[in-house]
Amino acid sequence: MGLQVGVKGKQYPERLTTSYVRESDTFGRDEDKKKVIDLLLSSDASGNEMCVIAIVGMGGIGKTTLAQQAYNDSRVEQHFNLKIWFCVSEEFVMPMVEKSIIEAATSSPCPKFENPEQFRVILKKNLTGKKFLLVLDDVWRAKPDHREFLGQLLEYGARGSKILVTTRNKSVASAMHAIPHHLELLPKDDCWSLFEKHAFRNGSSNADPKIKEIGTKIMEKCKGLPLAVKAIGDLLWSESNVERWTNILKSNLWDLPMEGTYILPALRLSYNYLPSYLKRCFAYCSIFPKDHIFEKDQLVLLWMAEGFLQPIETMEQVGNCYFDDLVSRSLFQQSLETNSGFVMHDLVNDLAKSVSGQFGTDSLKKIVKMTRYVHLCESWGTFQDIKEDLLKAKQLRTFLTLRFSSVRFWENKMPRTILCLRVLSLGRIEYSVNKLPDSIGEMKYLRYLDVSGPQLYRLPDSICNLCNLQTLKLSSCLMLDRLPRDMWKLINLRHLEIDQTYHLKEMPIKMGRLNCLQTLTKFIVSKHDSGSGSSIGELGKLINLRGKLLIEKIQNVRSVEDAFDASLKDKAYLEKLVLEWSPLEEVLGISESQRGVLENLQPHEKLKSLTIVYYGGKGFPDWIGGLTSLSELKLFDCKYCSALPPLGHLPFLNQLEIKGLHGVVNVGPEFYGNCSNSSMKPFGSLKFLRLKNLSNWENWFYFGVQNEVETFSQLEELYIENCPKLRGMLPVYLPLLDKLEILDCQHLKASLSIDSFPVLTRMKIIRSDNLEFLALAKQHKHDGLLSKLKILLIDDCKKCELPMHQQFSSLEVLFLKDCCDSLTSFPLDLFPNLKCIRIDGCRNLQSLEQRGGDLVISEIGIWRCFNFVSFPKGGLRAPNLVMFTLKNCESLRSMPCKMHLFLPSLRYLELVNCPEVESFPEEEFPSNLKKIIILTCKKLIANLWKEILPRIEWLEIGGDESEDHVESFPGELLLPTTLTYLHIKSFGNLKSLDKEGFQHLTSLVELQIYGCPFLMYMPEEGLPASLRFLSIKNCPVLKKKLRSKKGKEWLKVTRVPNIVIDDRLIQGYRWQDWTFRYEYDHDLKFEQLTNCSRSVKLI
Repeated sequence: MGLQVGVKGKQYPERLTTSYVRESDTFGRDEDKKKVIDLLLSSDASGNEMCVIAIVGMGGIGKTTLAQQAYNDSRVEQHFNLKIWFCVSEEFVMPMVEKSIIEAATSSPCPKFENPEQFRVILKKNLTGKKFLLVLDDVWRAKPDHREFLGQLLEYGARGSKILVTTRNKSVASAMHAIPHHLELLPKDDCWSLFEKHAFRNGSSNADPKIKEIGTKIMEKCKGLPLAVKAIGDLLWSESNVERWTNILKSNLWDLPMEGTYILPALRLSYNYLPSYLKRCFAYCSIFPKDHIFEKDQLVLLWMAEGFLQPIETMEQVGNCYFDDLVSRSLFQQSLETNSGFVMHDLVNDLAKSVSGQFGTDSLKKIVKMTRYVHLCESWGTFQDIKEDLLKAKQLRTFLTLRFSSVRFWENKMPRTILCLRVLSLGRIEYSVNKLPDSIGEMKYLRYLDVSGPQLYRLPDSICNLCNLQTLKLSSCLMLDRLPRDMWKLINLRHLEIDQTYHLKEMPIKMGRLNCLQTLTKFIVSKHDSGSGSSIGELGKLINLRGKLLIEKIQNVRSVEDAFDASLKDKAYLEKLVLEWSPLEEVLGISESQRGVLENLQPHEKLKSLTIVYYGGKGFPDWIGGLTSLSELKLFDCKYCSALPPLGHLPFLNQLEIKGLHGVVNVGPEFYGNCSNSSMKPFGSLKFLRLKNLSNWENWFYFGVQNEVETFSQLEELYIENCPKLRGMLPVYLPLLDKLEILDCQHLKASLSIDSFPVLTRMKIIRSDNLEFLALAKQHKHDGLLSKLKILLIDDCKKCELPMHQQFSSLEVLFLKDCCDSLTSFPLDLFPNLKCIRIDGCRNLQSLEQRGGDLVISEIGIWRCFNFVSFPKGGLRAPNLVMFTLKNCESLRSMPCKMHLFLPSLRYLELVNCPEVESFPEEEFPSNLKKIIILTCKKLIANLWKEILPRIEWLEIGGDESEDHVESFPGELLLPTTLTYLHIKSFGNLKSLDKEGFQHLTSLVELQIYGCPFLMYMPEEGLPASLRFLSIKNCPVLKKKLRSKKGKEWLKVTRVPNIVIDDRLIQGYRWQDWTFRYEYDHDLKFEQLTNCSRSVKLI
């Protein structure tokens, strides 16, 4: 087909297994769970130096389920700082494991690295000092380098880190030097409980003793394998006929040998009893690789393209029924990771491949003459390499790709086998197709075409010759600016996905002739005089539309009558509708014609989600209040609307977002709808409410004094943002409110207490000066303030005070910034469960107090508290403290005493601009300390040369331009041999780096030097051989010596593989990748703070 594939190594699909498990589906594993958890929590796993534990057992016995149960246990959750779940499947690829660990540790996508060594550097940074649990699920084979790899990971992590492996093979456990836990067959009684749950409608077999007798015998044939029990139970679930149960019991399939196939007889039986139409659909799934997550809607469209669906109703409805039937038989399982994803167990995947024979494959090497369905997930050189194998398949019907590295098309005579395809999917290619050849128009039988991806910029006109095409997917084609003019000729097209095609200017002409169309994700209204596009009236002819529809550029609708011709009111199967005009900057003034257009774009009353954007009318039409099935409503940037539509009476509305309605001044009784004369609670189903950027909103009148308690009775999340004129109070009582955020509401007044929000757990208040936090009702004086509150952020609220006469018993995360001016001493004992605190800019704060026992806190940050002078007398007793940061505390003179005793878990210590701190305590440093940052602490740096630094791995040290006492580095300071990363900053008089100080740094990987204007000399003996990256910035004298790559100083650094000077790469790999770092974010957003109580990200 003119296909070229770039070689980038094997690409891997999404994993099957996840860390989640449904407890209701597990029986008889309590003792196994206890034993595995005990091994994970043990400080010394029976002397096993690598701390690897393996759950060993045959396929279908429940290894993954047991691992999931242990992984999600609350004790395991609290014991480990970091948990990672990775499904290995048939091939153990170490870079994929490394990537997964980095992403789990940082909650960020892992960058692409050109050098595998970069992975290890970043990996070490993110595991160092952390007690982690890594689950490697479904490991098939192990090599010596795998054991070394796992040992290296454990060496990076803190003592007590564990790796849990699940495998069918004892040899894997042995090769990894793992402690094995052999999972035995499920006991008879537990098998029966599981069988009952799946085989009987009410989960019990009490109805028919004969059925129970036969069921017991059938269950025994499953031989204690949970997967077999579930499969055969689901097969019998809808059967009440004794003869049918007897036939299954006596089936010869129970006697077929498993040797060589590993296919359970119960699974064979389950397949054997499928209707013929389901057998074809199931066998087709053999093209999916093991561990692949697939979506219901996509698979139904593939079945439809292959002609498997007989249109008793619509083909899509038939396909959905087929799919649900396979789910009910446990051949498909819903992924617990996503709502729309489904998976097949490995053994079920084996069954599909067995019954499909040579017709389907997910491997290029297995393509033969009879192959009809191919799903490839690898990269193989050029198109010629693939072409030869594809030519073997004389009856090829499906060609799917899964994450190819790159594919390019060019004009070429396509092989005849390609011409007969029904399905061609190139939509998951990493570097996607940029254009299709004109010759694609020769694929007369093609029914499914997916070329989604950001690179495609052109569709050839010849695509309009594909008269049998049913599905065309162009999602995320960011560069695509037009569709072929004659698309109306695709008379069998049923699904056209063009969402996220932001450069698409208009729809082609005569779109209304596509009368089979069911999915049209976007319709762009053309100007009436353009002659090249479709008017909105074409939508009226598409009577079968369903799902979601975005209508853009509605300002191009010529008249109110044209809007009526769209016939949205007749489209009963549309669930989600977005009506979007162009930004109002392009439309001058209030447009009453837009009011008429919107009036006639009334959708069917069954619509579930409605969004209106950039509407230029002054008011909303009445029909919005009549959408009785509506569950989601968004009104964005309708800036001339002066009143909100009546919504409170809508019975199913659970999410409401109103943003940028600058004409709204009052929100009054009309907002609550027709509730005053009925027993209906206004907004009785609403769970999420966001009111944002309402620049002229002044008053919020609530729904009658007598009925206030009944309003918003189900509301869980409330956000009020940038409403600077809003006055008055919040709703008096929100009984289920869980999360409250108020931002930039300078005139809003509220007294926030347990009376108003009895179950509130998360609160964020920013730049809202009139909010007076925390008046407490007398009747609740013993309950404590907002007794459920776990996370609290107050930022720049001048009148907001935190009362210190009661306990905050549930609070876990606290962030105070530029508030609480009356606070002089912070009593830590009032916060018994606090795990993360940052106090920033509390100008009168002088001390932290602790009178009770040990704290559970893991992070403390004191920033810009200029009068802060002291820690608790006798030391800060916080055995779980991991991160300790002090910034701009200009009056502070000393650190807490006895840090080595009271802060044994401390790993990260940072002092910035604390000029009066002279030294660390005389005792030892905390034993687990890994990273120290000291910047602009003049007295401390002057005395640091007297200190013996601990075995840290990261040191960042810097002064300011006035520092004149440091002429050489490290001088008398003895740097530890464990040092891996060294950053030297802003020493104004530094002239040289000492050879004696660097020679013993055999672990040093990265050296950065910044802002040392007089630095001239590198160490005489050169830099350590271990050094991989050198960065020099704002060091003009040294830069001059190095930039020519000549001379004595260059010879000292030339062996360093990667060198950057003033952000310019001088030598080696792309420095942006090499220096990519997941450091702790000191400007942490509030949402990120919610994770602080779980674990802290450290280098």
